[in-house]
Amino acid sequence: MTLPVVGAGPPSTFVAPDDPLRDRFARQVRYLRVSVTDRCNFACTYCVPDDGIAHRPRAELCTFEELERIVAVFAALGVRRLRLTGGEPTVRAGFVELAGRLRRVPGIDEVVLTTNGHRLPELARPLADAGVAGANVSLDTLDPARFAALTSGGDVTRVIAGIDAALAAGLAVKLNAVALAGVNDDELAALCRFAWARGVVMRFIEHMPLSSGALYDRGRELSAAAIRDHLATEVGALEPSDRERGIAGPARYWRLVDAPAREVGIISAMTEHFCDACNRVRLTADGQLHACLGHDDAVNLRDVVRAGGSDDDLARAIAWSVHGKREGHEFQRSGGGAPTKHMIAMGG
Repeated sequence: MTLPVVGAGPPSTFVAPDDPLRDRFARQVRYLRVSVTDRCNFACTYCVPDDGIAHRPRAELCTFEELERIVAVFAALGVRRLRLTGGEPTVRAGFVELAGRLRRVPGIDEVVLTTNGHRLPELARPLADAGVAGANVSLDTLDPARFAALTSGGDVTRVIAGIDAALAAGLAVKLNAVALAGVNDDELAALCRFAWARGVVMRFIEHMPLSSGALYDRGRELSAAAIRDHLATEVGALEPSDRERGIAGPARYWRLVDAPAREVGIISAMTEHFCDACNRVRLTADGQLHACLGHDDAVNLRDVVRAGGSDDDLARAIAWSVHGKREGHEFQRSGGGAPTKHMIAMGG
């Protein structure tokens, strides 16, 4: 079916395939990450350029109604899982209401979020009541001074309180740390023990070059293999977990040979690629749909909505984006191959 072009959408020659969420490499999109704001109450050194970013004016952000409609079209096409990100999603006014509205969209089975945890002490219970199922919380270090330096003033004790509040509210919690040589590589074991003591999984993320590579420092690289070597030395031998990769994200999971219930995840975009199993696309707060984190290609779904487009027009624009999804990113360990977009605006 050929649909009319409305707003910033696909060319008129594009015909949506029978399965709009299957790309040219037979990968099936079932997972949508939605950034609800490009603002954050932290400014992590690996995420925000030294001179900051130009935040979008409020009028350019998708309204709750626009996000609800876009998500409903994704759900009608087959997306079942939403992750709400930022920036920091909890700083957007009315975030709990928005999370609840998106959870109630027919076809959406699960809504989770990625957060720095600062507002979880007061929001964990309301989010759980709104239907949010889980939270990935960023925790790069347990050292208060180091945490404040990495986040430009964050309070690790408050984040820990937020993690405990999320667990008490019944949210499924995972902890994320960007692993950086010479910064927090001496804490990998401590972070795992902290997570395991709470019955949750610690995940380590390789540093990736975004922002045209401006924040990337090869000297801080800590590869997936190096992370495993650190942990094998400090907490015990690891073996691959039987978790299936790609269902909810890109992490590969490992477990202690002597304590299989203790798992650790590694997101290894730089040294052990996972693009072959990618099942996700990303929507920015101003409505740009990015099929890949590693490229700047995008189609603006907000513009389709504001130009009076139909749900069929949205579906066609989504299909065009998915059809154009690249086989993989082009990140280079030199820092090259980086898109111009900023991690803070994408939520990872």
